[in-house]
Amino acid sequence: MTTLFLMVGLPGAGKTTRARQLAAEHGALRLTPDDWMIPLFGEAEADGKRDVLEGRMLWLALEAVRLGTNVVVDYGCWSRDERSAIRWLTEAEDACFRMIYLPVNDQTQRARIAHRWATIPEETFLMTEADILHGRAHFEEPDAAELGGRGPAGPPPGSASWREWAANRWPSFA
Repeated sequence: MTTLFLMVGLPGAGKTTRARQLAAEHGALRLTPDDWMIPLFGEAEADGKRDVLEGRMLWLALEAVRLGTNVVVDYGCWSRDERSAIRWLTEAEDACFRMIYLPVNDQTQRARIAHRWATIPEETFLMTEADILHGRAHFEEPDAAELGGRGPAGPPPGSASWREWAANRWPSFA
């Protein structure tokens, strides 16, 4: 069965390294916004362009699973709603959804971020202390139910469907 693998975790958790391994093991298309942001815009969060890029990548990921191609989506997906939407959209295409959650402790995260910046600055973004703290404060860690494959029954209030929610979250998805 065609599978969409969703990488979940904070910066420095090892998501992209694991995403590359999964792509090689499963002959999967790997979609990593960080690989595109610097070449296209020169920065990580270029005035909302990351959301636009992620929306088109999600659209492409669903097109690929429709065609029978495995996909690794390497976004980080900090919110339950993002993960639930991607799970629902994947399963609506009769594809298998696999969340790959990579937790990382504070010390390891900081060491990996510093190492990455020191060794490949042209391929990564400088992360400040404020960026690290912001990520930790806003990350919604998957709970046992979510990791077990159970998400909310429906979209958040105000959205008629997960597809509608996704189109609002990622403007270029629709």
